[in-house]
Amino acid sequence: MKAITIIPGTPNSAKVQEVPEPDASDGSILVRALELGICGTDFELISAEYGWPPKGSNYLILGHESLGRVEEAPAASGFHKGDLVVGIVRHPDPVPCLACAVGEWDMCRNGQYTERGIKERNGFGAEYWRTEPAFTVKLEASLREIGVLMEPTTILAKAWDHIRKIGERTKWEPRNVLITGAGPIGLIGAMMAKQRGLDVHVLDVVKEGLKPELVRDLGGTYHTGPIKNIGFRPDIIIECTGVSPVIAEAMAHLGNDGILCLAGVSSHNQQETLDLGTINRMLVLENSVIFGSVNANRHHYQMAEEALLKADRKWVSRLISRRVPVDHFEDALKRRPDDIKVVIEFAA
Repeated sequence: MKAITIIPGTPNSAKVQEVPEPDASDGSILVRALELGICGTDFELISAEYGWPPKGSNYLILGHESLGRVEEAPAASGFHKGDLVVGIVRHPDPVPCLACAVGEWDMCRNGQYTERGIKERNGFGAEYWRTEPAFTVKLEASLREIGVLMEPTTILAKAWDHIRKIGERTKWEPRNVLITGAGPIGLIGAMMAKQRGLDVHVLDVVKEGLKPELVRDLGGTYHTGPIKNIGFRPDIIIECTGVSPVIAEAMAHLGNDGILCLAGVSSHNQQETLDLGTINRMLVLENSVIFGSVNANRHHYQMAEEALLKADRKWVSRLISRRVPVDHFEDALKRRPDDIKVVIEFAA
């Protein structure tokens, strides 16, 4: 079968190659791939910034943003042939740690987890993949056109879940949110903020085109330029760029009792001068919280499906810029200025 592979540690080794079909030991459910989303993590893997192959293999099948249909499933699994499904990315460590033992493998304490298409476990970028029922999420058939956005939506579901839990430390009624970065993560975060009844503001460097249009159509306000120019100090900031100067600005302009969620992963060697004394003073005197969020557990996949089911499907579908056949996957890796989410098609 065809699969998109890399040799971890070797830059620009991505290619489509023939690989054996997944063995039954990989999972009792056999899934035929429909689509695969491409994100910044995949670009970092392709450039060999990190990535680990499965034990005993010299290559890694890419892909963690999945969508497929069940081909085979055990009778008592709760899954049936034809079900629309996505696979959960992170799997618990074998020890397991305290978090993994209760199904919160996204909060793994010892780092021995594995991740589909990233760390020691083949991804979903193949014509067929296998998974176990505990790591498979069934979607309603109506989500076929946008189901490939489930995994990035889980990232924001977790972010909002933790924001709520932190906010509940006291009487808390947030009114507004600032999202920095209008990529797929930022725009999905804005969509979920709107579902929570917040005044939504999105900041990005792009001044015209689809991104500002999507924010306006969502009922939000679009900004460019420094955060200090937006005219208020946000109750919540979700930082999705990973750009050091933007992070520093977000820290400096968070509102009283504010919560800053860092959801963007920064590249290495970004230099930024910070006045840690002022930041510490603000955090202490204004009861502010800064936390990081990555990955998701099964509960967040359920939250993500609920968010997509409630969303305007036409609006969400516009986040998918292009669909590229797997035989031309190189085209999916060529970034275009108007791209938001690029998807690789394995089957119609």
